[in-house]
Amino acid sequence: MGLTNKLSRISRRDLFRVAGTYGMSSTLLAAGGFGGAMSLANLASAAESTYEKRYTKPAKHTLKFGASGFNARNLLIERAGALEFARDLEARTDGEIRIEFIGDNQICGQLSCVEKTQQGIVDIYAASTQNSAGGAPYLNVLDYAFMFPSRASQYHFLYNPKSQEILRDPLEKRHGLKFLFSHCELRGIQLGLKYKDQPTITKLEQLFGTKNRVTGTQLGRIAMNALNLNPVPVAWEETLDGLKQGLIDGAETWASAVAYANMAPVVSQSVDLKFFCGTEHTSMSAKVFDGLEGYLQDAVMESAYWAQAHVQAANEAALVKTVGFSDPQLPGTVFAEHGVRAAFLPDSEIRMAEEMCSPEFQPQLWEQWRDRLNKWAGGIDTYQEIYTIAREVEKDMKPENVEPRRWWKG
Repeated sequence: MGLTNKLSRISRRDLFRVAGTYGMSSTLLAAGGFGGAMSLANLASAAESTYEKRYTKPAKHTLKFGASGFNARNLLIERAGALEFARDLEARTDGEIRIEFIGDNQICGQLSCVEKTQQGIVDIYAASTQNSAGGAPYLNVLDYAFMFPSRASQYHFLYNPKSQEILRDPLEKRHGLKFLFSHCELRGIQLGLKYKDQPTITKLEQLFGTKNRVTGTQLGRIAMNALNLNPVPVAWEETLDGLKQGLIDGAETWASAVAYANMAPVVSQSVDLKFFCGTEHTSMSAKVFDGLEGYLQDAVMESAYWAQAHVQAANEAALVKTVGFSDPQLPGTVFAEHGVRAAFLPDSEIRMAEEMCSPEFQPQLWEQWRDRLNKWAGGIDTYQEIYTIAREVEKDMKPENVEPRRWWKG
């Protein structure tokens, strides 16, 4: 059960009243670990118990977790694994590491969390790799078009020991960040209300010429331009109104982002173009990690591994049972309640898009960024290396069936 359902009987005012007594971190950790819907009294009791457990002895290290816009009523907070990671790490270290969870954009947002981690304002952060690429450009290495054919291939890469050499080590060396874990989806085009009464998209050419809001991704714009999707940088606060009024045709993001970010009321079709990564990841300051005792470093890695495996299963379930990203849709899902149709393009159309914009077929579009990323990675061919690993699993493999591995152990 998601946190939203668990807290459905509790008002925002009451939630903050409990948090004012026991702290927001203890309140959220208590809510996240509760088995079913809870009343105010149950939440207060659980928060008190959690608080007492967390403060039975002084912590050796208190780490600030800047969780951008995530909060207790935000469904993505569960499938992104942030609270699960915090709860597991505190328990695993018997309170020697304490996490202060700060969400609701109170300390940092999607675009700023990475920089505030690098500046030492927060120690851990959660945000999409695409929005974080502004402060840590090496994260663009995940965003070559059609490098990942499926969500299973994304998880397989993150578990693969070679991800240490290709992704994690260069990120740490260049930007001072330790990549811990991530949710995995592939981005598509989320069409606004002007497409509500139009037929469900079945062909790529139906999207040609549309004007679409683009996020912070730099490589994503290369693909969108090549696909004639006209990427337009639009402030988030203007995006929902733009989709509603038809000022923009769509927005580039992934399905569960539509559900968690309150986009569903202004989206009519979620087109599964799956043209590059949508990865809501958690990283921490490498300097902070290096300052921990060895056994606590081991605990951080084990909790990251546990959170990665949790996210892998939880997000796959949520896509069908909570978001409604399926055909047919389950009743009561976000998409079903708001009339958002999931538009799954046939393989032939995906292949057409791939041939129009991917580095495999259009290498000249990517030369500048590919050379830059390869240089930052010490001379390896980043695209080819990840492309090869991503195809070690069958294209139709279910993401939840990817075998978890401790990537740092080889």
